[in-house]
Amino acid sequence: MDKPIYVTQPSLAPLEEFNEYLQQIWTSGIMTHNGPLLQRLEKEVSEYEGVTDTICVANGTCAMQLAIRAMDLQGEIITTPFTFIATANSITWERCKPVFVDVDPETWNIDSETIEAAITDRTVAVLPVHVFSAPCDVVRIQEIVDQHGLKVIYDAAHAMCVKVNGKSIMSYGDVSCTSFHATKLFNTCEGGACFAGNLELAARIRRMRFFGFDEHKEIVDDGMNAKMTEVSAALGLANLKHLDEVRKHRREKYELYQSLLADRDYIAFQKFDPEEYNYSYMPVLFDTEERLFQTLGEMAAENIYPRRYFYPSLHDISLFEGTELPVATSVAARIACLPLYNDLPDSTIETICQMIKVGA
Repeated sequence: MDKPIYVTQPSLAPLEEFNEYLQQIWTSGIMTHNGPLLQRLEKEVSEYEGVTDTICVANGTCAMQLAIRAMDLQGEIITTPFTFIATANSITWERCKPVFVDVDPETWNIDSETIEAAITDRTVAVLPVHVFSAPCDVVRIQEIVDQHGLKVIYDAAHAMCVKVNGKSIMSYGDVSCTSFHATKLFNTCEGGACFAGNLELAARIRRMRFFGFDEHKEIVDDGMNAKMTEVSAALGLANLKHLDEVRKHRREKYELYQSLLADRDYIAFQKFDPEEYNYSYMPVLFDTEERLFQTLGEMAAENIYPRRYFYPSLHDISLFEGTELPVATSVAARIACLPLYNDLPDSTIETICQMIKVGA
């Protein structure tokens, strides 16, 4: 390839549509502090997702930190090791302790049947991740936390446009937190959001994202600076109009990959309901780490750059090591995300799949 092919590219609205919103910012002179475009974005995301309220913040990591702090959680939080470091960072930054449990070998999400064995008198919450947008077993997880009097926060960073049982995935848990980072299906360049069904909790998160100020500009709570800017909100408003089309194109490319690799018995795909997925990533599980290395090397030689997500499993890094979780260790060592984005030509997908076959 003459031009490098990376694992992803941001999905962006036409520049002229973004410029229309920028003109509004230049006219109003309002750049941040819960401006009109931010308020509009929160309203439109809520309508799109079918949820009561959207609380936009600076990024997905802030969203999780705010959720933990707003519920005054102190203690152990059970989570998955097969995730981006921000999941665990958010727990430790709020002076809680992440307790890792193993993952399901087919969905790669937290194995809900391992949660109960990890619960102690110090456990305060469970923080599962909808990995690559495949929903966790939200019904079983809710049963567990209800039985033990725990909170549940979902890391839904990957999961815009996903519904379970006819409801937005963002409506599950005490709080669901998502990311609007440039690599996500829907992006505001940098950004994120919290979704909380409890109105009092939602109001507290909203205050805490802006230093603890209430609607009367009085400081009534502990807080931080987690505001989303008007420029990010503008990009979000422009991109939101195209989100359904983006998901449709991503799904078509994902399914092309699947069809071309279907006969490879050394490749496995994530297990999920096709209607409960947003196709923002193209993860594949190789049978061995050696085959993965061979494939990545051959692609790099051709200027094609898949990426390992999420390696190593967090329980295996020096910051957290100490727990043996064989499924997570094995899965993390063998997964790579192949290039997938809106403008990726089908011919390039065909070339990538042919390289995987040849490399076998």
